[in-house]
Amino acid sequence: MKDFLKNNRGFIAFLICFGFFRLAIADWNPIPSGSMRPTLLEGDVVLVNRVAYDFKLPLSDTALVQIADPQRGDVITFISPKDGVRLIKRLVAVPGDVVEMRNEALYINGQAAEYGGPSMVTEPLGKGVTTSALQVQERIAGSERTVQFLPEIAAMRNFGPTVIPPDQYFFLGDNRDNSGDSRYIGLVPRHLLIGRAHHVVLSANIIGDWLPRLDRTGQRIQ
Repeated sequence: MKDFLKNNRGFIAFLICFGFFRLAIADWNPIPSGSMRPTLLEGDVVLVNRVAYDFKLPLSDTALVQIADPQRGDVITFISPKDGVRLIKRLVAVPGDVVEMRNEALYINGQAAEYGGPSMVTEPLGKGVTTSALQVQERIAGSERTVQFLPEIAAMRNFGPTVIPPDQYFFLGDNRDNSGDSRYIGLVPRHLLIGRAHHVVLSANIIGDWLPRLDRTGQRIQ
């Protein structure tokens, strides 16, 4: 064992540094579901900045230093407070906000989102099943993104109003009628936030032909 450690010191040091980098600085997150369509697709792999908000003790939820506050519109990976599963959603309401949904329309602090540029598309639901979807540009509280609604799918289209308490955050999937987000799992405390997703680094069509989607490689997440 001593000889092994001596002869492989460089490789072992690399593994330790790589492990620390992934656990504490940056990570990647594969997208397994369609809850963030059309922003993120099944088979995307996104790069996550783990120190966007807090520098945490590796392998723990303990923040050693708070770096910045999460902002409305950020796409964030976090641990579900309901079952401990890692999720990725869009932050729509921060501490102090009043969030509400009325017939799909999002309201923040009494201000309704603006919706424009509607288009009808066909969206996959899995196992060869498809449904019609309405894609629109949603503008609210200083951020803009493309979201979609699935009129033929039963979903929670009304919510709140709810006041977001300190150190809690409200998330929605961009695929509003096919997302297990804060409407279902509740508010997410800050210590369960992992990091901000900012680019797609790889992508493959895992629900189709498994071919790489080169046009999505390096794409910035809006």
